[in-house]
Formats: sequence, C-alpha cells, structure tokens
Amino acid sequence: MAAPEGAPALVLAVPGTPSAAVRSLAEEVVSIARSELPGLEAAIGFLDGDESEYPELSAVLGRAAALRVERYELARAAGREVAEPEGPAAVVVPLLAGPDRALTDRIQQAVADSGASVGLTDVLGPHPLLAEALHVRLSEAGLARADRARLFTVATAADGIVLATVGGEEAVQAAGITGMLLAARLAVPVMAAALDQEGSVAAVAEQLRGSGSLQLALAPYLIGPELAEGLLEDAAKAADCPVAESLGAYPAVGKLVLSQYTTALGIVPQPQGAPVR
Repeated sequence: MAAPEGAPALVLAVPGTPSAAVRSLAEEVVSIARSELPGLEAAIGFLDGDESEYPELSAVLGRAAALRVERYELARAAGREVAEPEGPAAVVVPLLAGPDRALTDRIQQAVADSGASVGLTDVLGPHPLLAEALHVRLSEAGLARADRARLFTVATAADGIVLATVGGEEAVQAAGITGMLLAARLAVPVMAAALDQEGSVAAVAEQLRGSGSLQLALAPYLIGPELAEGLLEDAAKAADCPVAESLGAYPAVGKLVLSQYTTALGIVPQPQGAPVR
C-alpha cells in the first residue's frame, strides 16, 4: 500500500517539554506510520518547541504549506501539467491517548497561528488497540499475564487496575471506555483516575480495595511526553502500588496516528503501482 500522490503531510503534534527522548519517541511513532503507508510525507511539530533543535508546531505547518507551493511552481516550470494545490497542506494528529482540553486548545491555536490550510484530527483514543497496548505494558512489568488463556499465573499479577490519565473529568470518562476493554482482556476490575486532580488516584485505589482487589497496579493511559515529571511516581505512592510504563511508541500508537490521518482525508490506500483514484 502507498500514499496517494500529492497527499497532505502528516504532522505529529507533540505536547510536553521537548527532549532527545521525546523526539526519539515521536520519530519512532512516525516511522511506524510510514511503514504502514509508504510514500507518506510526515513531520514532527513540538507544542513547546523552539526555532532550532525542536521545531515548533506552527512553524512546521507553515513550512509544509510553503513546500507544497514550491513543488507546484517547480513542476510548472519544468513543463508538467499539474493541478493547482487545493485542500489542506497538512493534517495534524495530536500525540495524545485521550482528551486534554488545555493541550488540544493550544494545538488548535498553533494551527491558527500557522496561517496555513491545515486539518486537525481528534486524539487517538478510546480504542481497542490502546487496551491492547495497556495490557502489553502491564505484562512487561510483570503485573499481568501476557495471554490470559495460558494455564500459568504471574505471582505479581494485579487483581485491580488504576488507569491513570491527565485532562480532568473528560479524560477520565474517555479512559474509562478503554478501561472496560482492558478489564475484559484481563478479567479484573479497571477504574480510571486523573493524575492532575488531587486525591483522585488514591480515592480510586481505595475504592478498588474496598471491593476486594488487594494487589493493585497503576497503568498510565498516556503516551509519555504529555506527562509532567514526577506526577506518575507521586500517584504510585498515593495508591501504594507498582506502576507500568507509559504507552510510548507501542506499534498500535503509530497505527492509530495513521488511521486518524487517513480517516480525516477519506484516503483509501492504494496498492503500490496502482492508479490513484
């Protein structure tokens, strides 16, 4: 499968404080998307970027629009008959598992500031693939079986999961949908809590213990860059339980980024070498 010729660029909007680790994570997510759709033009824009090492989202979008015009003019100068560019120059996909109004508002503002014709998708979840990713991260930490059908147990497997997110009540409700899918996979209760609401994680942990879950685990419903330093560790202490890794660049994250992009454009990927419709 290959991207249609002239398709808009996919621009990954990365929240949080930029760093080499965050950039590496974003590049891996983009690499996964490209592997699913060869020929995809993709770029990374940082919400809190700068003018050098970590390009700011609005600047990346402005360059994408300028590049499209430049390519059109070069093609005309070479004598090729090409259609004048129309539609969005890029489609922005937020690197967020769930809604976070403060961050999505800032992404919308960056899109407006760019002055370019740009599409903007929703966040990545809720989605069954994110429940799969959460399951894998828990199993990697020894907090869940990799496959519930296997006839062996994990001594440290949790019998209750606190699904941790950021973004307030809206984010908790959205995480709860993926949490139900995770609960079905693990056959244990899962409840969502907000890391950015004081007392939320501890209250949910107490509720799970009150209903009979004695061995809890904290599962971050987060990609990683949007997480403030120390917030997850403090929550694990408040819940008095071990914690799994954030979702990071799990393959499902890259696939969902691409899915948001293709859905926004109504693109049906074509087999390589086939005529584009």
